[in-house]
Amino acid sequence: MITNRKIEHLTLCSEKEVESGKTGFDDISFIHNALPEISKDAIDIQTTFLGKFLRAPIFIAGMTGGHPDTAKVNATLAQSAECLGIGMGVGSQRAAIEHPEQEASFKIVRDMAPTAFIVSNIGIPQVKTYDLKILDEIVDMIQADALAIHLNFLQEAIQPEGETDATGCLEAIERVCNSLTVPVIVKETGAGISKEIAEMLKNAGVSAIDVGGKGGTTWAGVESFRANDNPLSKRLGDIYWHWGLPTPVSILESSTLPTIATGGIRNGLHVAKSLALGSSLCGMALPLLKPALQGYEKVIEELKMIIEELKIAMFLTGCKEINDLVKIPITILGETREILEQREFDVHEIVKRRY
Repeated sequence: MITNRKIEHLTLCSEKEVESGKTGFDDISFIHNALPEISKDAIDIQTTFLGKFLRAPIFIAGMTGGHPDTAKVNATLAQSAECLGIGMGVGSQRAAIEHPEQEASFKIVRDMAPTAFIVSNIGIPQVKTYDLKILDEIVDMIQADALAIHLNFLQEAIQPEGETDATGCLEAIERVCNSLTVPVIVKETGAGISKEIAEMLKNAGVSAIDVGGKGGTTWAGVESFRANDNPLSKRLGDIYWHWGLPTPVSILESSTLPTIATGGIRNGLHVAKSLALGSSLCGMALPLLKPALQGYEKVIEELKMIIEELKIAMFLTGCKEINDLVKIPITILGETREILEQREFDVHEIVKRRY
């Protein structure tokens, strides 16, 4: 059932409209620098994350694996990550643990990307029940540089077969952080991370947060499409389609730790805005899925366009390095500003914010 669900999710995401939309990025603007006093050709977008060097602050968010038909997608994405010197995650490795014959769909990632920053992935329900030895196996399976523990209780609540016992999760995360030899990233999957949860994760020993904010793929929506003859799941998926904290808000809410901004990142300008709000990397999945199904060249083409869009945003704001983006003024308007103010953020300080 798990392996079939993997290919079903991949198919739905590639064929259906599964985005929640309204990310909040339109509420954020840069102040144009008419005299940037830099050469665009000299712009440097290199960075480091959890001790790993990347040639661009781009991360291919984990999206698949666990079914024979997904191996080619992972291979294409991994080859692209290696070529451009960026990071990549994989989908949940639960299927490979419970069905070892599916390991090849994940191992292909490290085969194709021997030097890239690669992140393993497992869900919190499995972390609660798996022996630590199994978590080591998950990391070793793809020689990962970090382990992501994904939180997807919105999706679990919609799925007829979902796992909705959320007790003991924080204790389980802390146990892994204290035992694993690689950094632990906690990632949401479309509903965002609040500052209260971010603080709890920091205290538990988590190294970074993948905010997984509202605005990109909605897994409530995916489950709605998947519901077929289950009227309750269909109804729940429709009702909770737009549930969660938007990605820009979640970046600020999670600022006590290094963050990967995911959730509705669709172009290089979104990347620039996320970095300006304080994220370390920007991840995307859905914009790369269709290109990945068409082949390596299409993925490279899309990623190079995103990188060029990022460089133009930096040029037009006078930012020679990506760390400069957090030093320039921005504006925050609309619903994003309202949410931040109600969440007791000092928006005036954020927009001036020069660290």
